[in-house]
Formats: sequence, structure tokens, C-alpha cells
Amino acid sequence: MTQDYRAIVSQLDQISTEQALTRSHSCPPPDRRAVVRVVKALQALLFPLCFRREEAEMSDVALLESTMILLREQAVLSMRFAGEQAGEEQAEELVYAFAQRLPGIKRLLLLDMEALYEGDPAASRREEVMICYPGFYAISIYRLAHELYLLRCPLIPRIMTEFAHEKTGIDIHPGATIGEYFFIDHGTGIVIGETTVIGHHVKLYQGVTLGAKSFKLDENGHPVKKIKRHPNIGNDVVIYANATILGGETNIGDHSVIGGNSWLTHSVPAGSTVAYTAPENRKHPEDELA
Repeated sequence: MTQDYRAIVSQLDQISTEQALTRSHSCPPPDRRAVVRVVKALQALLFPLCFRREEAEMSDVALLESTMILLREQAVLSMRFAGEQAGEEQAEELVYAFAQRLPGIKRLLLLDMEALYEGDPAASRREEVMICYPGFYAISIYRLAHELYLLRCPLIPRIMTEFAHEKTGIDIHPGATIGEYFFIDHGTGIVIGETTVIGHHVKLYQGVTLGAKSFKLDENGHPVKKIKRHPNIGNDVVIYANATILGGETNIGDHSVIGGNSWLTHSVPAGSTVAYTAPENRKHPEDELA
């Protein structure tokens, strides 16, 4: 090969340096493949009938221990990559605190499974929900990632939920707060933002977006982060396909029904029914409320 590629590599390094993306991190990022192994092992631990484990003869205790060792290794990498002065001891504390939350996660997931089974006439048995439904698959990963997010573990929760996004088309930020009996039917195209708060017994159908309005900018023109940007959804709310609800000040009251293709950037009181109205038939913004 006669071509000289050194100049190209030099240009690529220069661009990375200009964007503050260099190879000089003191620690590499967590290994995405290892994080996915943690996800799959935890699913197999929580629901062994429906999720296969890599080593069928491994006991539950051995599986949990080996998975927590792997998670600890990745937690050290994630914390150091994020610039934290973390060592094995801090990572061990984080991982053990997470392990202690697994029984609570399983209880929540069993309620989610019940919501899916009771809410979908097509579900012939509860095990079918766990084995076949993308909604349950995404929720199971979200519930795990959310606890790591609350424990302030960098990067790993996002890797977990983006894996679920890749597998199911359901994008749930691990920072979102979601109550009990959460129901996702079909699921493809659902987006739930970081600061979304969802109550109990909420049903979402495909294509629903719980998102943010245009971002506020600081004095340097950069998006303002760590503020409430996404809506609050009350208890016993149903949101049908392709509805979009935006804004951190938008509140959907309890027992409301949001119709398909609706677009909401304002709050609605409890017990509301919101129906899509074609633009040519719309006289006032309030016409969205039926």
C-alpha cells in the first residue's frame, strides 16, 4: 500500500482536540458489551423462567456475585471516566447498594407484568408478557437502570436504556420517574424524557412522546441542563398512539385520556379527555378538549 494515511489521522486527532474529545482520558469508558452482559444476567436472575442465563447450572448466588463483580469493574471505569476520584471501595459500596434494591425492582416489575397482562386481551398468560412483549423488556431494563441513576452511577444507566432502545424502539431515559403498574402496548417509537414524572396505572401506546419544548439557553448560547423539562403524568392516565406532550410545566391530571395524535403543551385537569382536532376545524386552542 503506497498511500500515506498519517496526515488523515493527524487531522482526525486535531478535530477531536478542538472539540475537547481526546484520547488522553486517564481511564477508558465502561465496556458496553460488559454492561449488556450485566443486564441480561440480572434479567435471568429476576425471572429465570423467561430469561436464559449463560451458564444454566450456575446457582442464583453465584450468578449474582459474578454479575456484581462485573458491574463493579464497569462502575470503577464509569466513575473514573467521568472524572471522579473513585476506587474499588466506592464502586463496591455503590454496587452492593444496588444489589439490595433488586427485590424491590422485582416487585415493581411483577406489577408492570400484571398491568400488561390485565390490560391486553391478546396476552394469553403472564409468562407470555415477560417472554414476548417489548414493553416489558424495556421496562425491566429501565427499572434496573433507574436505580443506578439514583445512586449517581455515571454512563452505565444510559448504556442500559439505550440497549433497550436499540432492541425495542422504546426510549426511556433512566432519570424518568415511573410509578407502579406501568403499561406499554406495542411500544415502538415511545420517548420518555429524563425529568418526566409518571404516576401509577398509566398506559402508553406506540409513538407517544413525553418530551421537552425548545431548550432554554444560557448567556453563552448553550442549552441549560439539570432543569425540569418534561411533563408530569398523573395516575390512571391513558395516552393513545402518537400523542405528544411537551414541557416541564405541563401536567396531565389523574384519570385523563389523551387521544391519538394529540399535541399538548399545556396542562389539563383531572378527568379530561383530549381529542385531536384537524387544523381546519380548530377555532380555539381549547378545542383540543372534548
